[in-house]
Amino acid sequence: MSVSIFLLIGLGAGVGFLGGVFGVGGGFLMTPFLIFIGVPPAVAVASTANQVIAGGVTSAYAHWRRRTIDMRMAGVVVAGGFVGSVVGVLLFGLLRRFGQIDLFISLSYVVLLGTVGTLMAIEATRTFLRRRHSTGGRRRLHEHYWAHGLPFKVRFPRSRLYISVLMPLALSFCIGILSGVMGVGGGFIMVPAMIYLLGMPTQVVPGTAQVQIVFVAASATLLQAIQHQTVDALLAFILLIGGVVGSHFGSVMSQRLRGEQLRGLLALLLLVVAGKLLVDLTLTPGDIFTVVTQRR
Repeated sequence: MSVSIFLLIGLGAGVGFLGGVFGVGGGFLMTPFLIFIGVPPAVAVASTANQVIAGGVTSAYAHWRRRTIDMRMAGVVVAGGFVGSVVGVLLFGLLRRFGQIDLFISLSYVVLLGTVGTLMAIEATRTFLRRRHSTGGRRRLHEHYWAHGLPFKVRFPRSRLYISVLMPLALSFCIGILSGVMGVGGGFIMVPAMIYLLGMPTQVVPGTAQVQIVFVAASATLLQAIQHQTVDALLAFILLIGGVVGSHFGSVMSQRLRGEQLRGLLALLLLVVAGKLLVDLTLTPGDIFTVVTQRR
């Protein structure tokens, strides 16, 4: 297929900027955008991970220079995410053999983005209202749930946490599966999970999530290229150029917004993309029948 190089560079830069601002890989936006312009979902998933890596490396380096990364937590989530990405790529191949990968990817994005976006929008609104009606009293850093009583507790001094290592491992494992199947870095799930479930300070969450995103996306891309040959190298390279530039400016902008502002804007983006995918799935296409020539 033929696509304007300027459109692809613009997409890469825009998604890279948003990834740097919100501390996410941007795959949850790039993959649907590529599908919107006609790229096959299987190719979009595998090729997007390269752009996620480029933007993530640039953004993670910027956060590392500002010392806003919890390296111990990053090591834990990278380990869990790597194992999950292996499982995800195997699941991708299974769905592809049954001919259901395109529908599964689109439906997964609608459900996942819609659910996470709604929950984040509700929480951001509550935080904003609490801030407006705050009496100035001291609030707890985070709530304690049943999961905080799990064994194998480890101290994370940078995040001021003493929690079970099983929690971040389980979260990153699930996100690794999503990375292998859907081509996402998983930051749009990991960021709110680090804040609300793990109780990490908002300042260190974006940088720590970016480290996990880089390594998980890299492993998923390598496995996709070796097992399924669905990576379009030229497409990935063009997206990579735009992603590097955009993520640098995004990481700078992230320091100028408050936590609830970041979560509210990210929630809005998730809901818009989920809505567009849902509309595309339900509307009848203009050309129902398409003739495809089989190459021998």
